[in-house]
Amino acid sequence: MSTAVAAGTAVLAALLVAALTLWCVTRVRRLHRLHVRVDAARAGLAAALDARARVALAVAEVLGPAAPPDLRRAAVAARALPAPAPDGRDPAGSRAAREAAENALTRQLAAVRRGPGEPAPCGDLAEAEALVVLARRVHNDAVRDTRALRSRRLVRMLRLYGTAPEPVYFEIADPEPPRSPARPHVESRRSPTVM
Repeated sequence: MSTAVAAGTAVLAALLVAALTLWCVTRVRRLHRLHVRVDAARAGLAAALDARARVALAVAEVLGPAAPPDLRRAAVAARALPAPAPDGRDPAGSRAAREAAENALTRQLAAVRRGPGEPAPCGDLAEAEALVVLARRVHNDAVRDTRALRSRRLVRMLRLYGTAPEPVYFEIADPEPPRSPARPHVESRRSPTVM
């Protein structure tokens, strides 16, 4: 009887080890895919930010003296700073400086008049800003998903994330949608639904 119990215990232990190993392997693969997703989203965000800065410079050129006074300076400053690092590491603290420069550029671009009679670069500006908003959301969603999995207890205890740095959010202000002079801004108020 004791040999049967010992054999049963050994089989149970082997099944537990196999289940834990399988769980660890699936978590490691999932983490790897999430880190690859963050890297791709970071590259897309960097491309969108650079494209917006290029369009902002073109707008400043076309508008000339009618452009907001610091638009050119803000666009040059945003382009001069390094893009988010491809590996996610930020040794020099450049991410915070890039976020500040992008926020300054957003404020300057908010002062640019847009409408049907404006030059072509002004039309490209709305597209570039929409692309930045989308790229930032995709990046921050990927970061959120990765951090959520990395924060699980067993993942932390077993260090299943390896040497990959913890991804960080890229926080910049979303541009305000332009108000049309033909349609004044109307605030909408929602009343609570009673059930």
